[in-house]
Amino acid sequence: MRIGELADRAGTTTRTLRYYESRGLLPARRGGNGYRTYDEADLRALQQIRTLQDFGFDLEETRPFVECLRAGHPEGDSCPASLAVYRSKLSELDALIDELTAVRATVGAQLERAERAVTQLAAQEAAPRCELGGRHKEE
Repeated sequence: MRIGELADRAGTTTRTLRYYESRGLLPARRGGNGYRTYDEADLRALQQIRTLQDFGFDLEETRPFVECLRAGHPEGDSCPASLAVYRSKLSELDALIDELTAVRATVGAQLERAERAVTQLAAQEAAPRCELGGRHKEE
């Protein structure tokens, strides 16, 4: 298939495909007419890249999965290098979760403090005011 058809089937643009080609993630095969040619294996590689990117993997992190597919494996994550990327990504996600949990606790504490302050202010404003030692009458 030609680049336009592959882009349509993969749900991407020809510009993206050319970029992936420049990064070595797609082969740079040319037909006799000079047009880029692709096959179903290239479509599977693109689907793998897009799925991983949807999960937050950067483009370089998809490389071991694409190489695993190119090596003839039925799945891009059935090679040791792909498993290592999964482990690394999980570690990264765990660190982000820990960081977000700490930020959430801080924001929650700030919210509680602010709500107490608002409640106290409302209680003070609702209390009757007694003005002793106020103004003197002019005689």
